[in-house]
Amino acid sequence: MNEQARRSPGKSYRRPKKDPVRILAFEALRAVDERAAYANLVLPPLLKKARETGDFDTRDAALATELVYGTLRRQGTYDAIISACIDRPLRQVDPPVLDVLTLGAHQLLGTRIPTHAAVSASVELARVVLGDGRAKFVNAVLRKISRDDLDTWVERVAPPYDEDAEDHLAVVHSHPRWVVSALWDALGGGRGGIEDLLEADNERPEVTLVARPGRISADDLLDTLGEESGLPGRWSPYAVRLTEGGEPGAIDAVREGLAGVQDEGSQLVALALANAPLDGTDERWLDGCAGPGGKAALLAALAAERGAHLLAAEKQPHRARLVERALAGNPGPYQVITADGTRPPWRPGVFDRVLVDVPCTGLGALRRRPEARWRRRPEDLEGFAPLQRSLLREALKAVRVGGVVGYATCSPHLAETRTVVDDVLKGRGGPAAEAEWVDARPLMPGVSALGDGPDVQLWPHVHGTDAMYLALLRRTA
Repeated sequence: MNEQARRSPGKSYRRPKKDPVRILAFEALRAVDERAAYANLVLPPLLKKARETGDFDTRDAALATELVYGTLRRQGTYDAIISACIDRPLRQVDPPVLDVLTLGAHQLLGTRIPTHAAVSASVELARVVLGDGRAKFVNAVLRKISRDDLDTWVERVAPPYDEDAEDHLAVVHSHPRWVVSALWDALGGGRGGIEDLLEADNERPEVTLVARPGRISADDLLDTLGEESGLPGRWSPYAVRLTEGGEPGAIDAVREGLAGVQDEGSQLVALALANAPLDGTDERWLDGCAGPGGKAALLAALAAERGAHLLAAEKQPHRARLVERALAGNPGPYQVITADGTRPPWRPGVFDRVLVDVPCTGLGALRRRPEARWRRRPEDLEGFAPLQRSLLREALKAVRVGGVVGYATCSPHLAETRTVVDDVLKGRGGPAAEAEWVDARPLMPGVSALGDGPDVQLWPHVHGTDAMYLALLRRTA
């Protein structure tokens, strides 16, 4: 029996229509699921290839990007809705089928794509990547979803706030319950603040550039972009915000290394360390966890303006190569080495300023890496804890008496921020560090709502940055 007769007896077979945009979005989601890839790393080469083959224009690229990131951000909400529309546990749905369903749910509930177009396009995608049989299942589920809007569905599938506040927020704002609990603890306060934070995590972040000192000024960078494409940063004197979509790598200043892509929160952390007051020498700086190189590049440029030398150390060789690339062309003296900051090759007490931006869960950058919220687990904290404490202890050994260490994380989780610093200072798990707090707040001039200090926690919903944490410590003996 031929394919046409087998599929549709007595009826002509119509081949499915291949939609390059939705196929690319599906491929990106499969890479995130199957290979634990990050969308911000997978998507650009896929888009580049599609442009080169002539399949995509700018609007197609924008739609594919929205489909991928929107689906990942709202996955928890869509999973709850899909579960209400099927007769089996969600875990029993094959992952590729679930990807097509969540893509379809996002088009129906999270975009302005007309209902009939969202359903038909998703069914055609299912026919191409799954086959006709499973496409019928996709069609049936999406038609159920299409009967109501997002607000109606959320009201139906989310438990009432008064009965289970954390689970309610988890479903409404598409975060795992444990992440909601951790962020709420870190934030403090009532319902309004946590809802604002969770909503900010689900918004598309601005692309922010850093004008590297000594190579280009923020004003000159703005001039090259034009008034319609760039705005000054909110807080950092080196920041420029892009007002239009597009690929930052296509900007001449970025391609030439005069500027880089860097969240304004990361810029503020580097600037605060660089501007912390010192007595005595200010000649040797260390970035002890330098990969992928954004903060190291800014620190190297600032150090060069003062005649100081930066040593950038990174444990992973491939990330050390990224640091070398980020620092290439820096006007001042610097060195990049592959080294483990917990077993340092440098002598103790030789640096004036040290930064350790430690590995962490990344819960402060969920706007940029939405899949991280579904990938991380509470037990990951236990894995990072010894490393974070060890890196901070070694950083305090590396700095001279009177020098300053900056401990930074891209996570607001209390177990990765204040708790780590308190444990090291008080000698929990090791000898007590001979160091004192330095108030970081005056070193971020103009930045509002920095709390009671002496450490600083930035927030997406308050500062428009990633949720960067910074503690500054001065070695006393």
